[in-house]
Order: sequence, then structure tokens, then C-alpha cells
Amino acid sequence: MTELVFYTNPMSRGRIVRWMLEEMGIDYTTRIIAYGPEMQGPRYRAVNPMAKVPAIRHGEIIVTEAAAICTYLADAFPATDLAPKPGTPERGPFYRWLFFGAGPMEQAMANAGLGWTAGSPQAEASLGYGTMERVCRTLDELLSDGRSYILGEQFSAADVYVGAQIIWGLEFKTMDKRPSFSNYVERLTARPAMVRAQALDDHLVEKAEGSQQKTEA
Repeated sequence: MTELVFYTNPMSRGRIVRWMLEEMGIDYTTRIIAYGPEMQGPRYRAVNPMAKVPAIRHGEIIVTEAAAICTYLADAFPATDLAPKPGTPERGPFYRWLFFGAGPMEQAMANAGLGWTAGSPQAEASLGYGTMERVCRTLDELLSDGRSYILGEQFSAADVYVGAQIIWGLEFKTMDKRPSFSNYVERLTARPAMVRAQALDDHLVEKAEGSQQKTEA
């Protein structure tokens, strides 16, 4: 079986891919990449020239960017049933919402986290997301129509990516707290794979903090 290597840091967007991998229930090897010299060094930059995590290596194939990784994994392991089959009607909405998360939503949340706003209607028109309110309204309408997940009743990789963004948006208060978001997050955080993924990364954070305290002592 082709080896799957997961490059991550528990204090990063690698948590999205960890959750995806746990949903898939497949074997993988985790490589923790420390911020600083290791992440910026030539060895890891050979994997990702951006010197960012997460990344995966699947045999000879390297994939970076969390949304691309989730899409690749869903297609590379179709038995996990985390993406609609190519050519089916659900495939379009799958792409739409996953890359809505990777495009307008990601940009809007990053800007909100930095306290930046466009400042004028003309500037908003030049942004792919327009305003954070428009992003929240779009997602609220999607999740308020009685569906359990992004594609309806079928959980998919789109829920991993978009769901992780909503979880963080509520936690860091870059998104409005709306009933549709809170209910959706409750469903996601109750999933066994999400619980496992969180526990794995939280343990790594605690381990790193413990090592740092020993070094400083």
C-alpha cells in the first residue's frame, strides 16, 4: 500500500487535514514540523516551497493547501465516501462549497481576524467575498434549510473544510453566532473522527508545551 505522510503542526490549519484523515480511517504517518528553522529549512521547503503546513506526500505525489488535500484524499480513497462520484449531480455543489470555503470565506475570515475592512462600497466590489456579512448570510441560508450537512444528509470533505472554518470563526469571534452555525457545529464536533482528531492534536500541543517548560526550567 502506498505510504501516506502527513506534514503538520498541531497549532495550524493541519488540524483540518487531521480531521479529514480520521474521518477516512486510513493508515498514515505523521511528521510534526516545528515553526522556525525546521519549517523554513531546505528539507521541508522541498515538500512545500511556501514553508507552510499542512502538506501530504502520497507515494511520489505531494499536495499542499488544506482544501486541495481534502479534495485529493477524497478522490484518492473513494471507498471512504467523502466526495460525490465524478459526473453525479452532487459533484458541482461539492466543488462549489469546498472552494467557497477556500476562497471567499478564508479571505473574509483572515481579514476579519486582522481587523481589516474594505472601507467603501467600491473597495468591497473588488473583493471576491464582498463583506463578511455577505459570507455569513450565504452560509446561514445554506444551513438553515433543514439539511444536516453541506450536501444534505451526506457528510463530505466539504464539511471538513467549511465546518472547520465555521468552528474557528465562532471560537475566535470572526463570524456572527447564528443558530444555523451553532447547530451545525454541534453535529460536527460530536462526530467520533472529529473527537479523535482533536484529542491527537491537543495531546501534541500539551507535549510541546511540557517540553518547552522543561527547557526553560
